[in-house]
Amino acid sequence: MEEQIGGGGGANQLFKRLGTFMRKCMFRVLSVGAIPNHIAFILDGNRRFARKHNLPLEAGYRSGFLSLLSVLKYCSELGVKHVTLYAFSIDNFKRCPDEVRCVMDLMLEKVEVLLQEEIIVKQYGVRICFLGRLQLLSQPLRIAAEKAMKATANNTKIVIFICVAYTSTDEIIHAIQQSCIDKLDNHSQARKQTTTHDNANEGIEETTMVKLVDIDKHMYMSVAPNPDIIIRTAGGNRLSNFFLWQTTHCMLYAPAALWPEIGLWHLVWAIISFQRYHSYLEKKKKQV
Repeated sequence: MEEQIGGGGGANQLFKRLGTFMRKCMFRVLSVGAIPNHIAFILDGNRRFARKHNLPLEAGYRSGFLSLLSVLKYCSELGVKHVTLYAFSIDNFKRCPDEVRCVMDLMLEKVEVLLQEEIIVKQYGVRICFLGRLQLLSQPLRIAAEKAMKATANNTKIVIFICVAYTSTDEIIHAIQQSCIDKLDNHSQARKQTTTHDNANEGIEETTMVKLVDIDKHMYMSVAPNPDIIIRTAGGNRLSNFFLWQTTHCMLYAPAALWPEIGLWHLVWAIISFQRYHSYLEKKKKQV
């Protein structure tokens, strides 16, 4: 009996190693073409997955977290430098309080585990950034998020942006407001420094005009390049108020799989699709 069990375990290890070897070979082939620098994910379908399998709502989100770990592993192996997760919208706070609490508790649990495994995170070079209106989060989650960002700030192999309490319209409004505040401050300083009427008028015109570059500078996502691909699971062909500002030259890939069902082949097909259109997208960027 023990030999049979040991033999079964050996076979499982063999298949696992074979699978890893085949994945590395496939990634080597993919790397001949362009590899996206930034992939963003809209994590859609956790609730539907739970209903589909008659599971509690929490089980759907926990299954989604396991899929997330696999996807992040594949992205790291491929050499993707930036990954963004649309984890929780500002609009999601309108959902059932029990569901909101479930998601927030799960997020807090996983961030605390990450902090406990800080050595492993550093070993893989993972940097974590939370983006959005973080003041809407519970105090324990906000504190844990701030600790995670501080603990991983010097890691550079792969940067994971977690958009929580986020919508694109809120990001744009924030950027415009901050741009206006900066311009008013610059205008006040310019008026103090001018000595003639003509110079004063010139300073007013120069310091009060809000430009595109000013808004770009104050976007939450100014710390990262624009995404090359947005992958939205569950077959949705809309952005749901996500990255409206950053997706002018971005490919949208929408597999029918629910987020907990997403796997290696979905990511591979997304990258193959990106490589097919890469030269066209690069040409459009240069025309801007």
